[in-house]
Amino acid sequence: MKILVADDDAVSRLALSAVLGHWGYEVTAVADGDAAWSVLMSEESPRLVILDWKMPGREGPAICADLRRQDRPGYFYVILLTALGSRDALVEGMEAGADDFITKPFEPEELRVRLRAGKRILELEAELTASREAYREQAAHDALTGVLSRRAILETLERELSRARRSRTSVAVALCDVDHFKLVNDRYGHQAGDSVLVEIARRMTSALRDSDVVGRVGGEEFLAVLPGADRTTGLAVAERIRAAVSALPVDLPSGSLPVTVSIGVAAKPGEPVTADLLVSAADRALYLAKDEGRDRVRCLEPAPT
Repeated sequence: MKILVADDDAVSRLALSAVLGHWGYEVTAVADGDAAWSVLMSEESPRLVILDWKMPGREGPAICADLRRQDRPGYFYVILLTALGSRDALVEGMEAGADDFITKPFEPEELRVRLRAGKRILELEAELTASREAYREQAAHDALTGVLSRRAILETLERELSRARRSRTSVAVALCDVDHFKLVNDRYGHQAGDSVLVEIARRMTSALRDSDVVGRVGGEEFLAVLPGADRTTGLAVAERIRAAVSALPVDLPSGSLPVTVSIGVAAKPGEPVTADLLVSAADRALYLAKDEGRDRVRCLEPAPT
């Protein structure tokens, strides 16, 4: 684990660095508070920190206080190292934001135990952060198909519309529905239906541009958000999706099953539009495609705001 040591006493700094290196830490050692602050503000800063109380530039307690005011991800575990052993000094250091306090000259084994506690806290925080990120990632994706969830794709659409308003560009959406999907479930079972949805999601994703995103918004409905796309581009991408889905049958244990999708596209270049109006227009276009025989793409503009 990386550790930062800041101490203006060269002998103390070298001795501490040698001990920490022997214990397996990757040590960054500096001689003043300003240098310590520069290291702490770097992208790959150590999270375990030993600061001398008195040193040139920023002193240890000041660094602690400034560090706690920073809005940065991840926790810094800070031990103040000082010759001051009074209770008042302990209180002052802790109130400044230090996690622990050890007096000079330090006992190596005492320091080792205190560092072990700090290391464990940082490891637990890293585990908690990883679990939180994994949960967030899981919540953002549809459990069956792996594409974005309904909430995540609609949030993506809102972000892209905001960006389009600022840059005065367009966003198109393509709402895709699997044709006769109820018959698939009724005839082949829900497990076969799930396999069909997984394969369709894969084929849709392969037909998108790099900037496009797709999510599952209903049982057999998918929404593709197409940043920067006008009506022409939206229709072209939707037609690629339709062709990719219908190009080959889906292989199931019971045999090969031809599948198609109907797609409704909506775009409104050059004018502000809400997500609800855009999706509503795509939904109307989708029903138009189904009424005209399915396995086709139709496009409508959203109603005026």
